[in-house]
Amino acid sequence: MAPMMIDSHCHFHLLSAPESADIALAEARAAGVDYFLNVAVDTESHAALTRFSERHARVFTSVGVHPCGDGDDPSVEALVALAQHPRVIAIGETGLDYGAGPGDYGWQQARFRRHIEAGRQAGLPIIVHSRLAPADTLRILQEEGAGEVGGVIHCFVEDAETARGFLDLGFYLSLSGILTFQNAQTLRDTASQLPLDRLLVETDCPYLAPVPHRGQENRPAWVAEVIHCLAELKATSADVIAQQTAENFFACFPQAQPQTS
Repeated sequence: MAPMMIDSHCHFHLLSAPESADIALAEARAAGVDYFLNVAVDTESHAALTRFSERHARVFTSVGVHPCGDGDDPSVEALVALAQHPRVIAIGETGLDYGAGPGDYGWQQARFRRHIEAGRQAGLPIIVHSRLAPADTLRILQEEGAGEVGGVIHCFVEDAETARGFLDLGFYLSLSGILTFQNAQTLRDTASQLPLDRLLVETDCPYLAPVPHRGQENRPAWVAEVIHCLAELKATSADVIAQQTAENFFACFPQAQPQTS
């Protein structure tokens, strides 16, 4: 029996042709990808995300607002209410994104703290987006006691010291197609030292297409490229990586239940 593969972070609804989500899902299933976490970036799409998950038993979803989102900015109570849907297994993606350069990111930090509290109240782990903000991300997670909530650092690209800080809080680290990029040797060096029982794999579809698909719109089927790259770094088989990261996924997101058939 082939090992299970899971894309722990994708955005079917953000494909350039959102109506192709069913096609992308079918492609991925044909390629051997078994489960998916279709991650929210705003609350306006909540109904569409949950409907997609209701139609596809192996697609889970989340509730949250991306750090750069400029739409609805929900309260803790609103996030918790939306999280009651049975297909929702996490809060996020949330966190910090300092990609716009120097400035006042206090509003992002406040939003991040609300999402952590929502995770606590809803009893769900959080999906953390951290771009060019490792120190503040770790500090806020520590200050908010996010270790009690748990979750994953999505699209992890930081150094070994930062990784240790997240791991010490009990978080998992998710590796994306960036791992395969030509200029990502430092990340590969770090990933080779990370504990396999705390790693997830993802595509972040439609972004960050891995080698050999650079320049194309990313697809959940291509999570296999991340798995193969990580297998080379760990000097083991792709089957071992796939199975372990699948087990890690269900440990990270306890509300996700594997299908029995």
